[in-house]
Amino acid sequence: MSMITATTWVPRGFAAPFPNKYVFDEEEYERIAKLAELQIEDAKEDLEEAQKAGNEATEKDDTSSKPSKSSGAKKEPKSHEEADDDLKEYDLEHYDDDDHKDQEDGMDTMAMFGNAGNLKSLVYHESNEEDPYITMPGQDDDEDDDREDLQILATDNLVLAARIEDEVAHLEVYVYEDEADNLYVHHDIMLPAIPLAVEWVNIPVGKPDGSKNGQGNTVAIGTMDPDIELWDLDTVDCMYPNAVLGQGAQDGNKADNPKKKRKKKSKKVNDDYHVDAVLSLAANRHHRNLLASASADKTVKLWDLNTAKCAKSYSYHTDKVCSLAWHPKESTVLLSGSYDRTVVAADMRAPDAKAPRWGVESDVETVRWDPHDPNFFYVSTENGVIHYHDARLAPTQPSKSKPIWTLQAHDESISSFDINPIIPGFLATGSTDKTVKLWNIQASGPSMVVSRNLDVGKVFSTTFGPDKEVGFRLAVAGSKGSVQIWDTSTNAAVRAAFATKIAPANGEVKERLVGLQEEDTDSDSEEGEDEEEASGEEAGAEGWESMEE
Repeated sequence: MSMITATTWVPRGFAAPFPNKYVFDEEEYERIAKLAELQIEDAKEDLEEAQKAGNEATEKDDTSSKPSKSSGAKKEPKSHEEADDDLKEYDLEHYDDDDHKDQEDGMDTMAMFGNAGNLKSLVYHESNEEDPYITMPGQDDDEDDDREDLQILATDNLVLAARIEDEVAHLEVYVYEDEADNLYVHHDIMLPAIPLAVEWVNIPVGKPDGSKNGQGNTVAIGTMDPDIELWDLDTVDCMYPNAVLGQGAQDGNKADNPKKKRKKKSKKVNDDYHVDAVLSLAANRHHRNLLASASADKTVKLWDLNTAKCAKSYSYHTDKVCSLAWHPKESTVLLSGSYDRTVVAADMRAPDAKAPRWGVESDVETVRWDPHDPNFFYVSTENGVIHYHDARLAPTQPSKSKPIWTLQAHDESISSFDINPIIPGFLATGSTDKTVKLWNIQASGPSMVVSRNLDVGKVFSTTFGPDKEVGFRLAVAGSKGSVQIWDTSTNAAVRAAFATKIAPANGEVKERLVGLQEEDTDSDSEEGEDEEEASGEEAGAEGWESMEE
């Protein structure tokens, strides 16, 4: 089973033309050795604690069940019920939880690394041109070929896709060559848990030397684990992230201070780190060192990427916070949506101030500001409805919210939607009903332009290209584990709806759908490709309602 849970684009010009290959040098070897020794020490401590607890329980059981000498009674074998009661003492049903899992992980670590003494027997070899066993004839040519294979052109875009496949999670870094209609996997990054959120960050994180102009190419990844990992996209075959935001970062810090005692991971909500899954990430494009995160622990946290520390924690919601969006112009205003069926637009500089709050009819899925008029924002919900609000018209209470218009875009949950950053009024929605719909947002309300089944299964991600050259390209991915790049400008209905925004086509324009499709025997593939097109007011203004009505 394979599925893609999230995607995002990297604008042109940020990726290194020739990405570096991960170097396992002396410094990295020493760091890994220290971490391994710490893990072994922790595993031994867990084992000793477990053995001690087991011995105490055994002694207690022997004392309570031992027959008295005066009675001369013979010890009877235990019934199944009594045996089950004894097993409860060891809480085997929760063996995979917390402390038991720590012990199991510790034993796995010991099995992998042996003991600390064995680590010292490992030998690190540096490349030596005079050693024929290390530098082989033709090696330089192979390195040149590898370098050429890894090259990323200035006209290429990267597309990042978070994939879970057979319980193995990783991030795939695709290169999209628009002119060649080509999409391929450049490299991938192994992840510790199911990925839920992916955000591109344009500063170097965890690099002391930084870069020439402070420009970086980094990805932040939120997973079912509470920690956020940041990886350098310009380095191939990395073994460890550049930085970790959260309680898990303490393990990395212990490598520099081996005497520091390990702390058991806390599940209590606090101001320093998340304690549950990270559902959304939003990088601030004005204050580039700031990253906002939303979690199932009901909090929103603001991280300083220069220090990898939590700068502030906010508790605006009473249920899981699932989506975030920074205001395009007011750089300190953050929009957040929650399963508590409310949306909050809060100024991060005034955490104690009462923030405007809007209500919707069901759980929020995604929130987005209108990039072409930031006075307005969009909200999608689990019921398949899009709400369009004026941020200047905040209600006195959420139940009295009055959107400018609402749109019943899908019959099922709108799991993803995006507003085209280049073309005003161009909206794309993706749903668990397996369709992608394109909309033309006009003054009178939205009208549907086209509906397509792109054969990606349930749609989990729909994102427009970030550059003018790829403004009409839509990346779509979902439950079948495939990524498709749809050139929407080749669709006749799209050209008709946005004729003034599209350069005249020379000759016949053929439909362009570029992607990597995995073989799938799912019965869904038999459905084929459903398409519905319309234009103008006949485009099925599918259930939109104006506030004036």
